[in-house]
Amino acid sequence: MSAIDAFRHEPRIAYFSMEIALRNDIPTYAGGLGVLAGDTLRSAADLEVPLVAVTLVSTAGYFRQTLDDQGRQTEQPSAWEPALWAERLEAMVAVTIEGRGVWVGGWCYVVKGHMGGAQPVILLDTDIEQNSDEDRRITQTLYGGDNAYRLRQEIVLGIGGVRMLQALGFEVREYHMNEGHSALLGVELLRRYARPAEDLRPGESPYDIPRVRELCCFTTHTPVEAGHDRFSYDLVQRTLGDVIDLTTLKRLAGDDHLNMTRLALNLSEYINGVAKRHAEVSRHMFPGYRVHAVTNGVHPFTWTSASFRRLYDAKFPGWCHEPELLVRADCCMADTAIWEAHVEAKRALVDAVKERTGIMLQPDHLTIGFGRRMTAYKRPDLLFSDLGRLKNLAARHPIQLVVAGKAHPRDEPGKRLIETLHAHVKELAGVVTMAYLPGYDMDTALTMVAGVDVWLNTPLRPHEASGTSGMKAAFNGVPQLSVLDGWWVEGCIEGVTGWAIGDDIDAADGDAAALYQKLEQVVVPLYYQDRAGWIAVMKGTIAKSASFFNSHRMMRRYASETYVR
Repeated sequence: MSAIDAFRHEPRIAYFSMEIALRNDIPTYAGGLGVLAGDTLRSAADLEVPLVAVTLVSTAGYFRQTLDDQGRQTEQPSAWEPALWAERLEAMVAVTIEGRGVWVGGWCYVVKGHMGGAQPVILLDTDIEQNSDEDRRITQTLYGGDNAYRLRQEIVLGIGGVRMLQALGFEVREYHMNEGHSALLGVELLRRYARPAEDLRPGESPYDIPRVRELCCFTTHTPVEAGHDRFSYDLVQRTLGDVIDLTTLKRLAGDDHLNMTRLALNLSEYINGVAKRHAEVSRHMFPGYRVHAVTNGVHPFTWTSASFRRLYDAKFPGWCHEPELLVRADCCMADTAIWEAHVEAKRALVDAVKERTGIMLQPDHLTIGFGRRMTAYKRPDLLFSDLGRLKNLAARHPIQLVVAGKAHPRDEPGKRLIETLHAHVKELAGVVTMAYLPGYDMDTALTMVAGVDVWLNTPLRPHEASGTSGMKAAFNGVPQLSVLDGWWVEGCIEGVTGWAIGDDIDAADGDAAALYQKLEQVVVPLYYQDRAGWIAVMKGTIAKSASFFNSHRMMRRYASETYVR
């Protein structure tokens, strides 16, 4: 009996995502989108919501980041061997790319919840002997290559994924597109349910768009128009061919370019953003569409450090299945227990930083963490806008910084930001201790969000769709200091779950000054002068943020509002 056989006995939701963080040592993810997808599947396993996920095998991974002493990033393949973790599927399907048949095989990886549940993941793979060398590389590198390479990947994901599920015998009750990369699955469904020409009246379209819309839902993650995949129709016709007629495709995906987000919007009955603010932004970006809001969450067990797991197990049995039990944390946990759990997590961070960078952090100094994709709108340099002011603050009260993040290989401004941060390490030497951890991944993220004292987030409004790193920190009692964007608009209770930088407005000119002011007048004095007050904020973070902003709540929302309609 193969692994896949255990999952074909009931109808399932087909969850399509270009990247999924299955585990730390399987590099099939680049960042937040993939980690969110992985947390979705982990919660689906815990809650026994019947899903089957479809993604690319990405055997060369995203990339392995190396940094020299100047902060110059170089990228190396982050290869993995699917046979060590997954079972080869017997089924193969074919898709047409540039007029030739490309065979798509795959692997079955089983996501196992810590409570006994499981979910299958189909990892699509073109690296099989029936294909040419060029076609064998299609599923090799996550987000690699040019637009033509990306379109070939999205054909394999969307069209190949639907065909693979059919070949494997899955009964699919709903197709969930996690971002627009898989939108071509809608085109394949249009083709599947097209009526024969002899049944049509003159001028009547063969495509049953309402039927396809009933089968599809779409989660958009990108609040910036430029961030959505677009392909010229010359490239589309050359690569995709005539799967459906061009007039229909343009009506669904845009006249000038094939916009994958537009295609997903027009072929989905249910559409949602990943935070309330993001849904508002999306409705303005795409007028005429009803965009719901299902705010993201993080997987409770995965993102809670060992010391806090033990604490929650003792005080709130069942918290992993019902994280809402943590709402009582502010009245049912002793200050000493919380602080001891935090000290243990902080000690692990101190050890990790020493081992990986040679830098020695002081366990009793206020430690600020910043970890995410290094790109301009995340503004990782905001804290360093006034080095003199930062030094003056550190002269009064010691401050330590732990930073991590990768820049996309083609994001030159993002790479320069990493170099700038490394220059700041040297400029601040002797005043502010700062460590930059290379190779940001899931394990590094957990060590950081659990071990720092404050989690910093400084995006340019309204470019943060949701953000989930602060939610991860919350499960470890670490408050967030953030610009009011994404989930923090909902999660920030000033002085209770953390602190806001600036006001809830689009203007960003005063954010740096607001950040320094909040550090100088509120955060740093509270940490050093009022331990009980600081622990009260830690409790508020757990009780108000962790209890709600988790992927169990998110998954239950999807199950009740999206999958059952």
